[in-house]
Amino acid sequence: MGYLILADLIVILHVAFVLFVLFGGLLVLSRPRVAWLHVPAFLWGAALECYGWICPLTPLENSLRRQGGATGYQSEFIEHYLLRLLYPAGLTPTSQLLLGMLVLVINAAIYGFAIQRKLKKEMQR
Repeated sequence: MGYLILADLIVILHVAFVLFVLFGGLLVLSRPRVAWLHVPAFLWGAALECYGWICPLTPLENSLRRQGGATGYQSEFIEHYLLRLLYPAGLTPTSQLLLGMLVLVINAAIYGFAIQRKLKKEMQR
């Protein structure tokens, strides 16, 4: 039973990380120091998607589920939990690359806005 609880905690951590990758740039707008955590996080998330790598949390969760007597899943975390809501047919290499690029584009736009705002404030001083 303890292993299943740990596996569920890994899922929560995984979801929190994915949300931070996607939306952490918005947090940077009000707390610029968060960028030191967010930039490596979104680059890692984008690399996972673009190159088709598997996040280390996925095998860890599966291992904990098996040790707890449950079955793991064969797909990646995003495909198993999140993409079933968005893309019922599953994750293709093309859609995976597009998701990775989307992460980069969204974050580049947010950081561009944040930098522009900071420069504008600097010029007004």
